[in-house]
Parts: sequence; structure tokens; C-alpha cells
Amino acid sequence: MFHAVLTSETDWAGWRAATRSLVLGGVEPNAVRWTVGGTPHLLPEATGSFGVSRTLVSLASVAVQAREPERFGLLYSLVWRAHAGETLPDDDPDLRLARRWALAVRTDAHRMRTHLRFMPVGPHLLGWYAPAHYVLEANAQLLAQRFPARPWSVVTPDSSAHWDGTALRIGAGVPRIEDDETLAAWWDAHGDAILCDSTPGVTVPPAEELDEAPRPPDRPAIGPIVLPVASASALAAARTDAASCERCDLCDAATQTVFGEGPADAAVLFVGEQPGDQEDTIGRPFVGPAGQLLDRALEESGIDRRGIYITNAVKHFKFTLRGKRRIHVSPSPEEIAACGVWLDSERAIVRPKLLVLMGGSAARAVLGRPVAVTRERGQAIRLPDGQMAFVTVHPSYLLRVPEGEAQVREYRAFVRDLTAVRELVGMV
Repeated sequence: MFHAVLTSETDWAGWRAATRSLVLGGVEPNAVRWTVGGTPHLLPEATGSFGVSRTLVSLASVAVQAREPERFGLLYSLVWRAHAGETLPDDDPDLRLARRWALAVRTDAHRMRTHLRFMPVGPHLLGWYAPAHYVLEANAQLLAQRFPARPWSVVTPDSSAHWDGTALRIGAGVPRIEDDETLAAWWDAHGDAILCDSTPGVTVPPAEELDEAPRPPDRPAIGPIVLPVASASALAAARTDAASCERCDLCDAATQTVFGEGPADAAVLFVGEQPGDQEDTIGRPFVGPAGQLLDRALEESGIDRRGIYITNAVKHFKFTLRGKRRIHVSPSPEEIAACGVWLDSERAIVRPKLLVLMGGSAARAVLGRPVAVTRERGQAIRLPDGQMAFVTVHPSYLLRVPEGEAQVREYRAFVRDLTAVRELVGMV
């Protein structure tokens, strides 16, 4: 039994080198064990070269980034079979599995580029994202091309990528980030050390291999998930009026009004509580950690975010300062009521079939009374104007659930709620 040891989950160069030695050494797939990290083991000293199709190499270069433990062995098996002269039919089970992995990687890479948001930390830009697959390093190369002039860091649970304007480096990750405060505190404590300990970034598959791939016909297409408000004159006028709102004191400290966005004929209107720190900075709803989680749950439930209208009960960020950090504070009933005129205008213009009320503040804003979310969750409620409402938790609640079985259980329950929403309005 030969033991192939790779330096990282994305060690493409290491996998290629090991595959070359093993194939030329005549080592069959069932005689190889693949692991990441640990003491390197000697592989066969083989000389010479061999070739397989460019299509297979391209497929392997993307599929190797899938979060699938058996990917190294399966891809080696495909190369071994191709080298032996075997024709791989389109319906070959291993080939089909590798293609599914590659599709998932391309989709996840595109999703990360679409959803990733940065916050300024001095001259540095700092972002956090939890990708489903090992796509950080390939995406970091694209980001370095897009933003070459300003230093930035992207942190994920697996690793982090750092660009200083000239070189890309890879460092440690952080297992869990709940909000901007947690991210900023972690960076203050560990950022300098991680930058010092980071290593030169490796070159992973060509950038073009991570472009968006066609989606299966039964899933929404992945595109720019968060888009500006559709060009509807009534919504545009309401947005302009809300930009100068002074109906309560929240406008004094907030950076800007964060109005809703989405098509003016959306069948579903999602309502949250209020903008967070990133939303207040960027000026768009649900783009921070809770928004990223919501996007993932929407896709799993079969809802395309581009087809919904999404907003908040309160349009200004309410916070308290703790040092230099802005800490979320829940709006009062009076502030919710004062901001109700803007939510009412959005409802009147969009005229959705269903309002999804995420959390107690959103439910109070629409139902006009205190709401126990756990008791009324998942119920379809007829409103006086004929619209329907559906109560569920706010995605930020899921970020506060301790990691483990409880977090998985609560997330699955949220996806079930969104699936019920899709079924209520006949979404496909």
C-alpha cells in the first residue's frame, strides 16, 4: 500500500505529481491511500511521461476542490483507467460523480464571489465567508486581479487569503464568525500574527475553470443574487423619499437609509428587523453574515433571491458604540411604528401574495402586536388587506445557535419554512 500525502486540501500540484509517479510506477488505485497533512511517504521513482485528455485534466482540476474525502482517489482512478486505454463513457458512474463535484465547485465559487462583502479595517479590507467547497485560493487569485491596488484579506473556516498589492499569501482560518463585531475582534487579536505566518499562495486551477457552469434544470440559475431595485417609478420615488427620512432619531447616527430591493412584481416580500453594520455601510439589505446564510437557505429551498423583494421593518441601523465597534440594538416598538410608513408603501407598490416575517420585530411591524415567533412560526395568517403572512425566525438567530446538532437542526427547520413559503405561492 502506497501513501500519497498532500500538503493541503487544494494541493493540485502535489496531487498531479503523486499521480504521475503512481501511474508510471504501475500502482493500481486500490493500492493507494490519500491523505492531507502528515509525514511525506516515498512514492515510486518513475521516469517518463504519459498523457490523458485535456478534458479529463480540466475536470480533475476543478473537482479536486470539492469537499469530498474520496475525491483524490476517485480522480486518480479515472486517470489510471484513461492511461490504460479504457474509454470512459458519459454514463460511467465515477465520471458522472466527478462532473457533479466539478459543477458544485463552480457554482460555489461563483456564489462566493457574488456574496462576499468587505468591511474596512484601517487601510485594509476584511471579508469573511464560509464556502461549501475549497474554493478560497482560486477565488483569491480572481480577487487579486479585480482589486490589485488595495490590500485585502478573506477569512474562511478553512484558511485565509491575503493580498498586499503585490503578492497573495495563504494563512489560517477561523472556525466561526457570528457578526462583524466577532470578525473585527478576531482580526484585532490575530490578524498581525496570521499575516506574519502566512505562506505564498499556491497556483490552483486556471481562473476560467471556475466560471459559472450551467445549472441543472430543476434549480434556479446562479447569477448576481443581490440586485438593485427594479426600475419601477413608484419604488424609486419611495426610495428617494425614504433617503431623507427623519421620522425617528435613528437617522442621526446611521450612515444611510437602507431601503428594500427586488422586482416590483415579486410574489413574496421578505421582511427582516433592521439593517446591520455591513448593510448600513453598503446601503443594501441582507448582505452581511445573516444575509449570506439566508441566501444559502433560499437556494436550498428552491427560491431564487432575484425573484423576491426583501426589506426590513426599520430602515436605519440602530446600534451602540463599544470602542470603535457598532453593536446591534433591537429597535423599540415606537421606532418600528415610526418606520411603518415605508414598509406600508413597499407592500402597497409590490402587492405580494405572501409576506415572510423573519423575527419578532418584522412580525410586530406587519401584525401590529407582539408575536411569539416559536408559537406562530410556520402558520399562514390572513391579513386585513387580503395578503397572507408567514412567520419564521430571523437568520441571525441561526448564527447564535451553538455549533453542533442544534445548529444543524435549526438550519434545516429554517429551510423547511422557506420550502413551505415556496409551496404557498406556487414557486418552482
